[in-house]
Amino acid sequence: MGIEQQITGSVVAGIKALYGADVDTAQVQLQKTKKEFKGHLTLVVFPFLRISKKGPEQTAQELGEYLVQHEPAVANFNVIKGFLNLTVASGCWIGLLNELNAQPHYGIRTATADSPLVMVEYSSPNTNKPLHLGHVRNNLLGYSLAQILAANGNRVVKTNIVNDRGIHICKSMLAWKKWGDGATPESTGKKGDHLIGDFYVLFSNKLKEETAALEAQGMTKEEAEAASPLMQEAREMLRKWETGDAEVRSLWKMMNDWVYAGFDETYKLMGVSFDKIYYESDTYLEGKAKVLEGLDKGIFYRREDGSVWADLTKEGLDEKLLLRADGTSVYMTQDIGTAKLRFDDYPINKMIYVVGNEQNYHFQVLSILLDKLGFEFGKGLVHFSYGMVELPEGKMKSREGTVVDADDLMEEMISTARETSQELGKLDGLTKEEAENIARMVGLGALKYFLLKVDPRKNMTFNPKESIDFNGNTGPFIQYTYARICSVLRKAAEQGITLPAALPTDFEISEKEEGLIQLLANFASVVKEAGDTYSPALIANYTYDLVKEFNQFYHDYSILHEADERLKTFRLMLSANVAKVVKEGMALLGIEVPERM
Repeated sequence: MGIEQQITGSVVAGIKALYGADVDTAQVQLQKTKKEFKGHLTLVVFPFLRISKKGPEQTAQELGEYLVQHEPAVANFNVIKGFLNLTVASGCWIGLLNELNAQPHYGIRTATADSPLVMVEYSSPNTNKPLHLGHVRNNLLGYSLAQILAANGNRVVKTNIVNDRGIHICKSMLAWKKWGDGATPESTGKKGDHLIGDFYVLFSNKLKEETAALEAQGMTKEEAEAASPLMQEAREMLRKWETGDAEVRSLWKMMNDWVYAGFDETYKLMGVSFDKIYYESDTYLEGKAKVLEGLDKGIFYRREDGSVWADLTKEGLDEKLLLRADGTSVYMTQDIGTAKLRFDDYPINKMIYVVGNEQNYHFQVLSILLDKLGFEFGKGLVHFSYGMVELPEGKMKSREGTVVDADDLMEEMISTARETSQELGKLDGLTKEEAENIARMVGLGALKYFLLKVDPRKNMTFNPKESIDFNGNTGPFIQYTYARICSVLRKAAEQGITLPAALPTDFEISEKEEGLIQLLANFASVVKEAGDTYSPALIANYTYDLVKEFNQFYHDYSILHEADERLKTFRLMLSANVAKVVKEGMALLGIEVPERM
């Protein structure tokens, strides 16, 4: 039983003994004592004043005296207005550390066969260009969210939907066919996703030249785009693709395979993965069939031009197009098809879509449509909506080819980590391979931590230089503290010190050490809250707070040079458990921690 439950039980007993009344444990509010006051836990006494028929100070005083006499966990108390600040006995904190120490994965719950099945969709790349900075935030949030939900005892399926069809794909294909000269990833020495992205940019530039010439003849921008021979060719290619033209399909498959090989490399370096990947080319026909089924059931209606719509005015929204007049599908139709295939494959209890906040309306509509079509997860669908990410220079745009490429960004982060670590002498005495692995961990740790420590709903600016700092609220600061603890534990092992399974509880420790154990124990509730509120930022900032507290303790107290053997062993066990929780917390963010640096 935890310290808080123990004290709560004694408060209930105290109220009965002092005032003859029964209260429910839910009415007993214990909070962590504010930093400026002495104590560990604070009891709010205002709910009990009608029972005690006394003022807040007197009620708090009486309850405090009762607890010191009858509850061994309470060593001392002080009263500030209607708040009773309790100091927990050292032995209880050491006992709590023993409990934490006995759990190799403290704070992490494992799923069982009956646990809810949560599916998390993230990444959603287009096969006409490589992944960019926006995708990086998306992938890291999606992967971290999946880790956090799994740590809360859910069964989790990580999934991706690849946008591998449509006019944008045909633009890259057409540009390669016209101006590619048979270029391949092998012949150019380029990753496939970058090669295809170049052709997409090339198409956009050639189209600009064509439309500029047509606009010069007096056409509007829209008219020029409609009349452009290039756009007509791209549309014709899409029509051929939709009818299954063998030549177009073969070109499409070859170019997509190049892109997937490129994506796989990017995902691998980023450290994210998927359990199941879906492709729009498979799901859009399913969506069409589902919409036509809805039409037959009277859920949707057909307009005179043959297009199919959903009327959502009763729900306070507008009318939503589902199939165009020519029978082609829109994104919404594809999402319905993807949902159907997923529901056929898995008994989903909850579906979470990690998609930017510009799609808020889309998911509001999708939730209603899936519910109308009878999908059990429709109503409770979660759109994990996140903000834009920019670099200090300003917004990214993919059309102009000025996109911040994910591969370039990761390589740049690793090389900055390498330079910074060398300057600080953190790679001295390591083999080239070890040094390179640490540079990778630190560079990617800096990137991931910087993007995940911010509330996901907020727009943010990613600052590469700031993120790699070895001080302050950064990934490298946390990684360095972890490596520092590993170094202390290695030295202890070299001195022949082995840690016992449990410590005796009959000695005094300092307030700083008690506070550190209390903070360690909070990890379990932070993991739960991060799962309930879908917020990796809670884990990131908790881990930073823990590391900051540990560093102050490390600065103020000797560990290996402590003369008192009991204290030395206690401090080593405390350090080992901080390292354990830091490693768990960082793993929930998808961040590795090096044992040396």
